[in-house]
Amino acid sequence: MDESPAARPRPRRPLLSPAADAIGSALDLPLTGSQFTHALTPAFADAASVYLLERWRRGENAGATAEPPRIEAHRLALRVGADAREDWEKLLPVGEVIVFPRETPYARALASGQAQLLDSVDPHTSARLIASGSGDARVGELLRTASFLVVPLRLRDVAIGFVACTRGPDRAPFASAEAAAVEALAARASVALDNARRYEHERRTTLAIRGSLPSGVLRSFEGCRVAHGSLPAGRDTVIGGDWYDALRRPDGRISLIVGDAMGHGPESAVAMLQLRTAVRAFAGFDIPAVDLVRRLDALAHDTPGASFATCVYAEWAPEEGTCTVVSAGHPPPLLRGPDGRTAPVALTEPGLPLGLGTGHYEATVFTVPEPALLVLYSDGLVESRDADIDHQISRLAGLLDAAVAEPGTDLPALCGHLLDTPSGTSGADDRTLLLAALTPAGT
Repeated sequence: MDESPAARPRPRRPLLSPAADAIGSALDLPLTGSQFTHALTPAFADAASVYLLERWRRGENAGATAEPPRIEAHRLALRVGADAREDWEKLLPVGEVIVFPRETPYARALASGQAQLLDSVDPHTSARLIASGSGDARVGELLRTASFLVVPLRLRDVAIGFVACTRGPDRAPFASAEAAAVEALAARASVALDNARRYEHERRTTLAIRGSLPSGVLRSFEGCRVAHGSLPAGRDTVIGGDWYDALRRPDGRISLIVGDAMGHGPESAVAMLQLRTAVRAFAGFDIPAVDLVRRLDALAHDTPGASFATCVYAEWAPEEGTCTVVSAGHPPPLLRGPDGRTAPVALTEPGLPLGLGTGHYEATVFTVPEPALLVLYSDGLVESRDADIDHQISRLAGLLDAAVAEPGTDLPALCGHLLDTPSGTSGADDRTLLLAALTPAGT
């Protein structure tokens, strides 16, 4: 038997680069597109580019007709050989939206759902590249194509984009088996691209909602200064269902609220926004604190995603020196009085969470004859799987007392310190805090 190296069977090289394993490892559209092109070039193709239908990328209906008159596609990623994207950015900018006519292989691939295999770049693409190249010699290299492959990106039988690959004359043309391999990879990439697009859409939504919360760290009213802040759970969470607010009532009273629409992501954030907007609307009327929370309960009952939300509502009247608190399934506020000790407010009736439709809430009214500090917070600061919640509330009170004892600690710094200090909780929930320095009239 001939055992010479030439006679030994060579191991079969995979059609696509091992870089294909990275596709979908990040919820980022440009990065996912770049991972796709890196899986294809330079081992499989000399150049590869990924395009997304602009309507689909923007979240509009992306369904293609059997014979689309034209296609508007967003260039998501590009790789030519082993060059960096920046080397081609001027000639073929990533992010550019291009209109492809009906007769192009791109439109045919999208309409038919089938890969298009040609022996050269189509005339429309050639003319466009020559026109945009302005004499750049690299355009000629790109057009020296002996094999051109366009594979549609499809998701649940809906076209969302396509990938285009080219090989020069010094390489063998794409074979049907290779086209099938790219189709299989495109199916997996389509899911990854959809996940990244959904995440980016949710992130934009939650960022917009986050912008609706009160700005700044310190707000001043007659007889009340307020510092507030919130930390989302986990590095990748933009915002959850926590909210806070402070606003002046028509008669000079100050409304303070911290609430929690359970969960994370856009659904809980939208529910949070609806509840917070409702509080602002109700506070504009001269209605008692209990009636305000009852109306909030009725609204939450009819609002998807708002059921089982919790909140604590406090109303400070500096002229009378009284504070009224109504809780709906929320941890009790803390009060630091003139004696320098912080303790939970003893609520008359904690009340059930919002959205149950019971409407049964009672107010706790107490006098504040001297300046005091009222603390409203979300359960993310006190709930723990390993400790009793009463113990955790006492722990938060102790942290507050220790922080206030530090010289030069102002209200915003105190708020930031308490939010950032480990509280022994699991960190799986948002942390929201509102500090209100109450000053009765005449003191």
